[in-house]
Amino acid sequence: MNLPTLESINLAASLPVLILAGWACLLTAIDLFISPERKHWTAWLAVLGLLASGVALGFEAVAYSQRGAVSAFGDMAVVDGFALFLQGVFLLSAFLGILLALNYLPRHNIERGEYYTLLLFTTSGMMLMAMAADLIVVFLALELLSLPLYVLSGFAHPRLDSEEAAMKYFLLGAFASGFLVYGIALTYGGAGTTLLSGVVEALVGGGPAPNPVLAIVGMGLILVGLGFKVAAVPFHMWTPDVYQGAPTPVTAFMSVGAKAGGFAALLRVFLIAFPATGDTWGVVIAIIAALTMILGNVVAISQSNVKRMLAYSSIAHAGYVLVAVAAARYPEVEPLAVSAAVFYLLTYAVTNLGAFAIVIALERDDGTGVEVEDFAGLAKTRPWLAIAMTLFMLSLTGIPPSAGMVGKFFVFQAAVQASVGDPLILTVTIIGVLTSVISAFYYLRIPVMMYFRDGEGQANVQPALGVALALTALATFLLGVVPAPFLQMARHALLTLAG
Repeated sequence: MNLPTLESINLAASLPVLILAGWACLLTAIDLFISPERKHWTAWLAVLGLLASGVALGFEAVAYSQRGAVSAFGDMAVVDGFALFLQGVFLLSAFLGILLALNYLPRHNIERGEYYTLLLFTTSGMMLMAMAADLIVVFLALELLSLPLYVLSGFAHPRLDSEEAAMKYFLLGAFASGFLVYGIALTYGGAGTTLLSGVVEALVGGGPAPNPVLAIVGMGLILVGLGFKVAAVPFHMWTPDVYQGAPTPVTAFMSVGAKAGGFAALLRVFLIAFPATGDTWGVVIAIIAALTMILGNVVAISQSNVKRMLAYSSIAHAGYVLVAVAAARYPEVEPLAVSAAVFYLLTYAVTNLGAFAIVIALERDDGTGVEVEDFAGLAKTRPWLAIAMTLFMLSLTGIPPSAGMVGKFFVFQAAVQASVGDPLILTVTIIGVLTSVISAFYYLRIPVMMYFRDGEGQANVQPALGVALALTALATFLLGVVPAPFLQMARHALLTLAG
């Protein structure tokens, strides 16, 4: 057995993840000595950990620009532009998630310090997922991502809908993890290794392949496991109930962080380990993308609860990212498609977190106030909130000037290039455009309520929530009107083969 050398472990490359996970462990102990009346101290200490991890990530990005991608832990992890970009998205999402929760938790009498440590742990899992270059690491990262979210979903106990959300998420998540583990086992049996670089060598004939068919079956089961995490049809059934029942800050963070983490693994596993079988998984993912966009947008029309509406919206947006994944199976389109996917995840993160921030502002202490009708009259009582919510709805629809328009344009550009000679991708692209038009019906219903319906339009905007709203609204606007710097970063977010 060949043990990894000290050089191959490369702790420096993993420093952002190690800092965040280590700080989460330390903060768990520190929180024991913080009184219940001062649990906001734990929140700001969690922010300190995010900042420290962000600084380390910045140094790592500078080093990457000078020496390129590096691997760690015996090629089981890789630090490349793809990992660095998504890790930045995860840290930003976690920071905004803390701001959303800072005033929400005490208002609902659920302020407990472990909320923030669990948030750091799940963010660590997301960051590890982005750099995973081995199927075992993918599984470990997925569990580190998921287990804290199961607890956070039920954080509002003894509220029954929160407990129901946690139970459903846990049971279906465990079921999906079983598919993933079985898929990893079959892939190992078929390729003789769990390293993504080793799997691709086995499947193209450059290494031992005891049973390539077994590896391909394993690939299908891995798709099921990761499809659950990104809420793609038909693995989406948990999403509406969990989003509605979980505390709103948890729903907001879960809707962007868990989805981006799942896509980080999906892109790396399928484009690095299974490029030779792209004709197979490309067709499957294209069909799933079409079904996901159709179901998510059509069912969202009938939702009166905004959290459920945004849940089905989240499903639909997973479909748009899957369009880019399907297009990435063509080597000549892969760089553009991967860049489009990660940029779309960034735009969706800031937009959706902003939309949920408005929902938190309207939500009452008893959990009501999150129906579409509750937005009536908001333009008269809180005009700035109405303007921000309108911007977020325009962005989710894909209407300029907003981040969502640029994100969708980028995705469809990649899909159009891949559709040359591929009628399936062309069909999926057309479906994506048509469902974007359909989505305008339920997204723009909220601005209509705010500006053209009479109502009380009550909202409670505390300082931390106001900061989160300002940051997300500004980011949504800037990504729509001056996207060039961010697009440039996304173009450098390319996958690298470890080793």
